[in-house]
This record gives sequence, structure tokens and C-alpha cells, in this order.
Amino acid sequence: MENKIEYLLTGRYALFTDPVTKIGGEKSTYHLPTYQAIKGITESIYWKPTFIWIIDKVRIINKILTESKNVKPLLMDGQYGTNRHDLSTYTYLRDVIYQVQAHFEWNIKREDLAQDRNEDKHYQIAQRMLEKGGRRDIFLGSRECQGYVEPCRFGNGKSHYDNEDELSYGLMFHSFEYPSESGIEKLSAYFWQAKLKGGVIDFPRPENCPHKREIGPMDYEIVAVNTEEVID
Repeated sequence: MENKIEYLLTGRYALFTDPVTKIGGEKSTYHLPTYQAIKGITESIYWKPTFIWIIDKVRIINKILTESKNVKPLLMDGQYGTNRHDLSTYTYLRDVIYQVQAHFEWNIKREDLAQDRNEDKHYQIAQRMLEKGGRRDIFLGSRECQGYVEPCRFGNGKSHYDNEDELSYGLMFHSFEYPSESGIEKLSAYFWQAKLKGGVIDFPRPENCPHKREIGPMDYEIVAVNTEEVID
């Protein structure tokens, strides 16, 4: 039995937005991918509400580089409901290559799906979807940043940061806690002190993050799932 996958994630650009810069017109990326972004990418490879993906670690292969671009985001004028373009500068990561290691655990809040808790079945489907490049489109933090995935062996090859000591990136957004996973009708955000050691980010589990902030109430609806689904 196995519940772990390892994959190579590549993209020309990535935008893992710092929440501080997300409100205004200007957007600036974190230097490191967030747990939530990598979790979303892993869910795009394969996901069902029966289980939750846990991101174990990410290895940064290429040197961290940024590039700024002038963009024209489309805005809505609330008074008349008309569209207009704004002028903004977005700062992206460039030429990113990551190795990702993740595993899945059962979503204990979904007892209605207990009969679907077949570890080998979900592992085999996840591997097939990974070999096909994912079940859904892959985006690196933002829809304009197309990404690509393929199987790999975590730790193989060289990283630009193999010989680097620990680098601290300060307080950083980690992930969201959704009612569908917590069973509590509230949306919360986790934060942690991000570190890069030897090119590897060892993510803490969300519940082990030192900082948690409740954002507000959020309802959720349990959707029936066909547990007999077969994927070729």
C-alpha cells in the first residue's frame, strides 16, 4: 500500500501572491511557493473529497529569479457596470522548477465516504493522472501562469541551493482551513516562519503552524459522490 506521490513541477512564470499586495492593483510574488498553492496543484492532478492532500516538502531546483511586467487588468466600474482597464505592475517568479513530495490522508469529516477509503485504488489513479500531466489544468499561483507536472524521484539531480545554509523568509502565508476539512463553518488562514534549507522547504502540517487567523463564517454543502467512478 502506498499513499505518496512525487512529481516535477515546472513553469515559465509563477505568482504566489503575498496577501498584503493582493488587495490593490499591484501584485508581488513570494519567493517561495505557498503550501496552499502546491496543495491546489496536487488536487489538480487528482482529488476526491474522500481524502486530503498533505504537502510534505518542496525542493527548489533553479535559482530564485523575479521579473516585473506591466499589465492591464480589467476592472468593473460599480456605478454603471462598465468595464475599464487599469495599469499595474506584477512581479513574477521566472523559470521555476520544483520537486514536490505529498501524501493523502482520509477526510474523517466525510464518514459518508468511508466505503471509498481504498488506499491502493486512489494511489494508482493518482499515479496515472500524474503520468498524463494532471486531471485538470495546472496553474502556478495564478491563471496566467501555466504549469506542467510529471513523475520524478524527489532529491534526484542538483539544486542551485544544495549547499546553502538555512535561509529565513519571515512570516509567510501557509494555507487556508476550509469547513469541508475542519467540520467548522469558518474560514481560517495559517501562517508560519518560512525557511529554506539546502534547497528544501519542509512544510509543517496546517494544524502545527504557529499562527492562525479566523477570516469569517463560511457555509459548505456536502455533495454526493459516485464512489464507483472508474478512471482510465
